[in-house]
Amino acid sequence: MRSVEDQQTRVTAAAVAPRPVRVAISEAQGLLCAEEVVTERPLPGFDQAAIDGYAVRSVDVQAVGARPDPESGEESAEVTLPVVGEVRAGSRQPIRLQPRQAVRVDTGAALPTLADAVLPLESTDRGDARIKVLEPVRSGEYVRRTGDDVQPGDVAVRAGAIIGAAQVGLLAAVGRDKVLVHPRPRLSVISVGGELVDIDRTPGPGQVYDVNSYALAAAARDAGADVNRVGIASTEPKRLREVVEGQLIRSEIVVIAGAVGGGALDDVREALTDLGKLEVERVAMHPGSVQGFGQLGRDEVPTFLLPSNPVSSLVVFEVMVRPLIRIALGRRQPMRRIVTARTVAPITSIPGRKGYLRGQLMRDEATGDYLVQALGGAAGGSSHLLATLAEANCLVLVPPDVSEIRTGDPVDVSFLGQRG
Repeated sequence: MRSVEDQQTRVTAAAVAPRPVRVAISEAQGLLCAEEVVTERPLPGFDQAAIDGYAVRSVDVQAVGARPDPESGEESAEVTLPVVGEVRAGSRQPIRLQPRQAVRVDTGAALPTLADAVLPLESTDRGDARIKVLEPVRSGEYVRRTGDDVQPGDVAVRAGAIIGAAQVGLLAAVGRDKVLVHPRPRLSVISVGGELVDIDRTPGPGQVYDVNSYALAAAARDAGADVNRVGIASTEPKRLREVVEGQLIRSEIVVIAGAVGGGALDDVREALTDLGKLEVERVAMHPGSVQGFGQLGRDEVPTFLLPSNPVSSLVVFEVMVRPLIRIALGRRQPMRRIVTARTVAPITSIPGRKGYLRGQLMRDEATGDYLVQALGGAAGGSSHLLATLAEANCLVLVPPDVSEIRTGDPVDVSFLGQRG
């Protein structure tokens, strides 16, 4: 029986990332940047007002609030300035500010020549033709200087950075409409099994709905793949071969569910034997110990054979297929985050196999420690129940040399995707 780690090493060695492609920045969200985006212009491109107010020379308003000279008996100076114009955001008409003048400006408006500060509206009496200054401002206050954010030659987005909302905004701000990214790997999901019907039909005697192609397609999208859900394929060798060959041409990863149990395995082997080497192994894990992997077609596309049981299939996908997708995306850390939690109830596992048991991860309000409650998958237990997997937010990782974990014992836990 092959260890989980040996199987993962074999699988990840087959990872091939698609070549970087240039896409519109609106399509780049969630992908890894594949280039150093160097800016050619400063950002902002001109001195601009950071708030609505009045553009002034700071030296003209410094007398406001100054302490009076006790010997002379003078009072604090009152400063009023004429408002000689207005600049709205987007205005292209240049204005030159003269000493002891003010210009009304909107947020984002170009600062008039000689102005070095903006008086907030609340620091004035909000006059139209003339303003009374209530508080002074220092030079540079409430001003976005040219190049404050990015200077020409600066790297706006680095290679390897995940492009999120802020990166999309920055790319737009520096005038980039397209960016080179690591594209989503294309993954095809195929279900096989004479007992399967699609969800738009009513199952007859001995028939069940095709759960796997829908669940695995969703898991692949969650991992970041571009998914083609083929659905149910015939197990007649010639027809199955045609379906798989068609997906090998268009995919970087192919997943065939229901292909490692009963007569289906013989059918799949007969259909695919000329396309490459597929090995069906017992891997020391549960659920999903029986699984297949190989590289098929001219391009040696990584191809997985998964169990027909939806829970086992999803767990094998999580452990084996998901890391391959993340590597193909260019992610430096393809595995889920793992934390240590204390069990709130005993957990049993199958000796000699690494357990991936569904669980609910919680926090102890008093201590902040992680707590975990196993939901199923114990030795001899209900590893087939999909409902408990739907309730799980983690997988409890039980070492192969451990068959029982007592209440309060520490255990490693792998986060699953967050819901809601």
